[in-house]
Amino acid sequence: MLSNLRNTLLKCTAAVLLCTTYGQAIALEPSKAATNAEVFFIEPKNGAEITGPVTIKFGIKNMTVIPAGVQHPYSGHHHLLIDVDKLPDLKSPIPADANHRHFGKGQTEATLELEPGEHTLQLLLGDHFHIPHDKPVLSEKITITVKAKPAAAAK
Repeated sequence: MLSNLRNTLLKCTAAVLLCTTYGQAIALEPSKAATNAEVFFIEPKNGAEITGPVTIKFGIKNMTVIPAGVQHPYSGHHHLLIDVDKLPDLKSPIPADANHRHFGKGQTEATLELEPGEHTLQLLLGDHFHIPHDKPVLSEKITITVKAKPAAAAK
């Protein structure tokens, strides 16, 4: 019984040490952003009025888009911030919710259904751990208006 307790204690201690080391590595060495790195919207343009699904095309300069979980210098994957007034903590993983959409497979475009009305969109590049780079690569915030779909014509 004492042997089992000792083994359990050793496993727990090892797990705590691994978690502590992992956390420190992230905190001490954020991924580097390339000089003059940019993310931007190819489509839609700021001020666009759209009916129906919204197709969003992401642009990037001086960095490479790769899937989450893959570590490579000067790379990352897109996160789309929808109607976000305050940026997330730029030293922690970007949240994953309806307002913080992750494109961790390395996608460079998406088609989304947004409620009719005005919406703000902004891109934030995340590294292999979904954490913004040492110099966050963040687009300008754009505003689009989604129009209500016209009612089906009566037959």
